[in-house]
Amino acid sequence: MSNATLKVNGKEYRLSFSPHQTLLHVLREELGLVGAREGCGIGICGSCTVLVDGRTISSCLMLAVQAAGHDITTVEGLADDEKLHRVQRAFIDHFGFQCGYCTPGFILSTVALLANHTNPSAEEIREYLSGNLCRCGSYPNILKAVMSLSDSEV
Repeated sequence: MSNATLKVNGKEYRLSFSPHQTLLHVLREELGLVGAREGCGIGICGSCTVLVDGRTISSCLMLAVQAAGHDITTVEGLADDEKLHRVQRAFIDHFGFQCGYCTPGFILSTVALLANHTNPSAEEIREYLSGNLCRCGSYPNILKAVMSLSDSEV
């Protein structure tokens, strides 16, 4: 077993887990943070996306022990108490989801995008979010949601 302290959504957790366990597994099974979901298990669908030091990471590919010493943000950590994050609100306002399975990954990827590009074009948004897949085909509304946040402080 490995012992490590993970800083998740601003809180530190001292955990013991097998060295082969992924960050996704530890978030879901040990911490009960189920927003990140396993889709493909090989890092191409984006359902397991979390932010590590502000960068998008496929948590199904990162070992939990590798996340020690880094700031991890899950979709559960975006809201401020009962107030949704702007990106979460935009996805609701623009119906940027259907089943919702992929939505946390899209939301976290959008947060990362807007942290670096305050006014992305539609093409830049499509390119940046290309690592997130939506089986329901909500792409037009996802694009509308992200475009509504351009030039906004996220």
